[in-house]
Formats: sequence, C-alpha cells, structure tokens
Amino acid sequence: MTQPSPTPAARRALRSLAPSLAGLALLAAAGCSTPEPGSVTRAGEPYDPYEAQNRQVHAFNKGLDRAVVRPVGVTYATVVPEPVNEMVGNFANNLGTPADVVNNLLQARFENAAVNTVRFVMNSTIGVGGLLDAATAFGIAPRDTDFGETLAIWGVPQGAYQELPVLGPSTERATAGMIVDLATNPLNTALDASQRRLKRGSAVVSRVGERGYRAETVDSILQNSADSYSQLRLIYLQNRRHQLGDAQEEAYVDPYDENGTDSDAAYIDPYADDLYIDPYAE
Repeated sequence: MTQPSPTPAARRALRSLAPSLAGLALLAAAGCSTPEPGSVTRAGEPYDPYEAQNRQVHAFNKGLDRAVVRPVGVTYATVVPEPVNEMVGNFANNLGTPADVVNNLLQARFENAAVNTVRFVMNSTIGVGGLLDAATAFGIAPRDTDFGETLAIWGVPQGAYQELPVLGPSTERATAGMIVDLATNPLNTALDASQRRLKRGSAVVSRVGERGYRAETVDSILQNSADSYSQLRLIYLQNRRHQLGDAQEEAYVDPYDENGTDSDAAYIDPYADDLYIDPYAE
C-alpha cells in the first residue's frame, strides 16, 4: 500500500525538528556501546557489560517494589475496578499519541502517522478526552512507537542492556529514546504545568494499578524467581525485539554475529506477551 505524503504543516514541523533530532541521534549513536571482538563467550547471551551495576539497581528496584509499589498496587486493585483503571490508562495513552505521530513521521511511516492522528482526534472528542478508546472500538488500532524505534530505523545499534532506577529494564538506545520522547511530544508545549503533572500522574497510577491486578504474574517473575535479574532481562529484551518488528530486522546490529556465534539463538520468552507487565515503566 502506498503511504500518503506528509502534509505541508508536518513537513515544516519536521524541518524545524531536524537539526535538534539529528544532534540527539548522533549523541545516542555515540553512547550505544557494542561488544569488543571476542567478548561474548556464550551464544545468545545478552550484551550486558554493566551487569554488576545493573544488579545493584535491580536489588533497589525489587526492594522498592516489595515495600511500596506492590502493596499500593494491590490495595488500589481491591478498591478500584479494573475498567476504571483502564480509563485512566486510556487518558494517559491518548496524551502520548502526538509523540507517536512525530516518531511515525520521522520513520517515514506516514500511514501510521495518519492512523494515530485519527485516533487522537476520535479519542479526544467522542472518547471523552481520551478516557474511552473509541478509535479501537471502531476498529482503528494504535500504531505504538517511540524514539527508540526511530533510532533503530536510523541504524543506531541497541547498545548494552541497562536497568534504570524505578523505570526498570532498558537498553542504551531505548534510554536515549526515552529522553528524546520527553522533549518531542507537541502537547508538552500546549499543556500548562498542572496538566503535565496530570498526564504523568495518570500514567503512573495506571501502571501501579496494573501491578496490583497482575500481582501473581509479576511476583512470579520479580519476587519469586531464583534469578529475577536474568529473568526480567530476558523477558524485556525478547518483548522489545518483538515490539520493534521490522525495524529490528532491518536495522538491528546483532553483537554476536561478528564473534561467530549463532544469531538465530533467539531469547526464549516463557511468558506470553499479554502477560508481561513491566512494573517500572511509566
């Protein structure tokens, strides 16, 4: 299918963003490390040169989850019906849709940009400010993306695995993308400070609620696993590669190929995609 061309307004927006984004992409590319030749000893292992530091952060995140996030999430889940929390999540996701549109355009996926634009308009109007996902009800599914995927399409390598305080699993490329996404959502300039806090707060509340509704599944990974760090790392990387889809296939630099190991030794995800809940993601 031939994708529609961007509108003149979209072209102007891209031209204005191009210098800043190009600089950020160069910084991201420079910051994404790659394995030294011979540094990988076992086929299929994630590239994790910061494992010692990552495990320290993971221990902190587990402690935070055990002491705060899980108890609050479980209490929240007993009080707030799941459909209500879903509306909170819809609201937060809708406010994030303009950032998806920007990334769709930067990826030259103009059809996806058009779909997400239609979704934002529908959900903001007949969806009561985004509380209802009216677009999905009409068969218009979201085309979720982020600047990490944009960097993948632009050829930036994935880099090393990271675990971030509070936010949890990531990679160097995904972390760079997260930072850029904070600056590229057009709504950030349109919303006042209180509205931006509402946007962030609704995302956090939704995630905490999901932690409570999925307590048993998340506990089996995070709190009850013999090596929860390795388990969470494996699940995150597999899910991220699945999310990137074509972008990962087209631009992913497999750090193991140059070391002569088997690039087809994919990470095995023992959990279905719809069961995976990142307890730290915003």
